[in-house]
Amino acid sequence: MQGCGLRAGREISVDDTVNRLAKELADAMADAVASDPRVEACRARAREAGYDLRVTLDAEIGFAARSGKKARRMAVTRASHATRHVAMTDNDRRFLKSLRIAPDAATEEV
Repeated sequence: MQGCGLRAGREISVDDTVNRLAKELADAMADAVASDPRVEACRARAREAGYDLRVTLDAEIGFAARSGKKARRMAVTRASHATRHVAMTDNDRRFLKSLRIAPDAATEEV
C-alpha cells in the first residue's frame, strides 16, 4: 500500500481488514449466484446439451477511508472466488496437458 500515508504497523491491520472484507463480499456474491434458480436452470440446460458449465466471477473492489479528513484511497483489490472447488473434467485435464501443466498441480490452492 504505497502512498496512503499510514505507518507500517497500521498498514498491516488495514490490509487485513480490506482483504477480509473483500473476501466476504466475494463469497457473498458467489453464493448469491450459485443459489440463484436461473443460474441453476442454465447449468441444467447446459448439462442436458452435453456441456459442463463453468462460471468464474471476477470483481474489482475499491475501499476508501471514511473520516472527517480528506478521504484517502486505501486499497483496490481484485477478488475472485478461487477458493471454490469445481470438478475438473476430462476436457480440462486435456487442455492443461496441452499447455504442459500437470492437472494435479492445477488443483493445488495458490
